[in-house]
Amino acid sequence: MTQVHDRADETAVPERLSQEGLRRFVERFAAEHPPLSLDAADLRINNPDLVRRRYGGVFDYLSRVELEVERNVLELRALMPDATDTDRFFYEDVWSPQELQHGILLDAVQQGFGMMPAATNLELSAKMRAVGVLSHLPGMPGVIRLLYYLTGAATERSAVIAYSRLIDGLRDLGEHAIAETVIAPIKRQEPGHFAFYRLSAEILVRTEGLTDWQLHLARVLRRRSFSLVGVNNRRQAADFGDVARALDLDLDLLEVARQISLVERELLWAQEQGLKVPGYILTALQEAIALSLARDTQLEEEAAPTATSP
Repeated sequence: MTQVHDRADETAVPERLSQEGLRRFVERFAAEHPPLSLDAADLRINNPDLVRRRYGGVFDYLSRVELEVERNVLELRALMPDATDTDRFFYEDVWSPQELQHGILLDAVQQGFGMMPAATNLELSAKMRAVGVLSHLPGMPGVIRLLYYLTGAATERSAVIAYSRLIDGLRDLGEHAIAETVIAPIKRQEPGHFAFYRLSAEILVRTEGLTDWQLHLARVLRRRSFSLVGVNNRRQAADFGDVARALDLDLDLLEVARQISLVERELLWAQEQGLKVPGYILTALQEAIALSLARDTQLEEEAAPTATSP
């Protein structure tokens, strides 16, 4: 099973925690990792039916999440009207173009093995607009920024784990073209995203400083608002559970939760000695898998022939 390490893989990070160092890191990352090109990918698939059966749901889910980056940017503009210049540069000029190309590549692969294009939702929700109003209250911009960084860090760790498992699975199937020219290049960009969120959160908490009440509020809001990447309703939670099962994440769930929660354990829950994972993250993973299993059971029951009287 793929091992996932705590560090941001091979991505170089600033020597000093500062906004200046963070900006240099983002500029260097952008120069070294331009958006991927569809023309450079080899989309040959040896056994389309097998790939679709084994990983069709995975590709559909991941491509949807990546292609919804346009809505994510709208959400960030609403949530952080006073975003730092580095935040804005990162999510508008670096992260967004990279993620969009990830989605385009993944969608091209899934159409190559006979699936429909990913269905995306690019509409900004009323909930996000309402939360954006809170950003004008005293002390709230720092709390919202921290929640943004924590969400980003958890999302990128989830992505690294998922793409690592998907690469291994495709290689086992002999599908080296898409494994090496689509999934591997996408995976190489994700650690840089994670490094940005982790460094940004550390600078905010340890260098710029947040008050005790801000950190307390961040803990409360994080516990109440946490959701798995790409999950906005029960159906999508079940879809996430399908992905987790297809990639065998359900066999190593505590370690997956530990990786996803890495940054918030360090910055939000350090005072709770011995805490392996925040309960809300492990619960969300377990519930997604339970919903996936329940849906499979329901579909099997509906497909079973109805007994008739003699």
